[in-house]
Amino acid sequence: MDQLAQLLSLPAEASNLAIPTLLLNLLLGAALGGLLRAQYVRFSGSLANRELFARNFIPIILAVTLIIMVVKASLALSLGLVGALSIVRFRTPIKDPEELVYLFLAIAIGLGLGLGAEQSVATVASIALILTILTLLSWKRGEAARQALYLEIELAGGAPPDSILAQLSDLLRASFSGVNLRRFDTQGDAVMASFSVSCAAGSGESIEAVSDAIRSNWPAARVTFLDQDHVPGV
Repeated sequence: MDQLAQLLSLPAEASNLAIPTLLLNLLLGAALGGLLRAQYVRFSGSLANRELFARNFIPIILAVTLIIMVVKASLALSLGLVGALSIVRFRTPIKDPEELVYLFLAIAIGLGLGLGAEQSVATVASIALILTILTLLSWKRGEAARQALYLEIELAGGAPPDSILAQLSDLLRASFSGVNLRRFDTQGDAVMASFSVSCAAGSGESIEAVSDAIRSNWPAARVTFLDQDHVPGV
């Protein structure tokens, strides 16, 4: 029992936190958190509110840094932390895998800074390298970013189906880099066509222009654009 009590007791040298070291690590964590936040807001491809989500990085880093520095030298405090965290439930879903990447980076910064001086140097160097790689990857992704769209058109005929298909194909090729006919149906006077098209990411003006051009030729036409990555079976 004496050995167990000694194992769970807080070592004398760790009974008091080194306040200057703690403050230095917290300041360093805030600086790295600001850098991580700026990188995420500027280069992330997430569709969520990046500015709002990035506000969590600095608090996460500071909290993890403080927790690790408090419990790292005491098994008793470590076991108490496990018990405390076991009752915490997070019910906010992560909608984008990229958000999870940045959350892990924030936690890694806090862990590295809280473990000691040697790990702090390694943490700063590692985060600098990781953010550089993420920035280069985001630039590469931005240069080659293409948006795949699924286009459905329903309109009243009045002209031979072959003529309507030729008109639609010419109109789409004038605005999109890739146009593939997926389906073409006729039923009485109605014509239904489905296309797979690709364009530069964020080219909303091209989509609007195509919709207006189709409706100018067929006023009663129904035009639907869908993100092809989220259409099952396409």
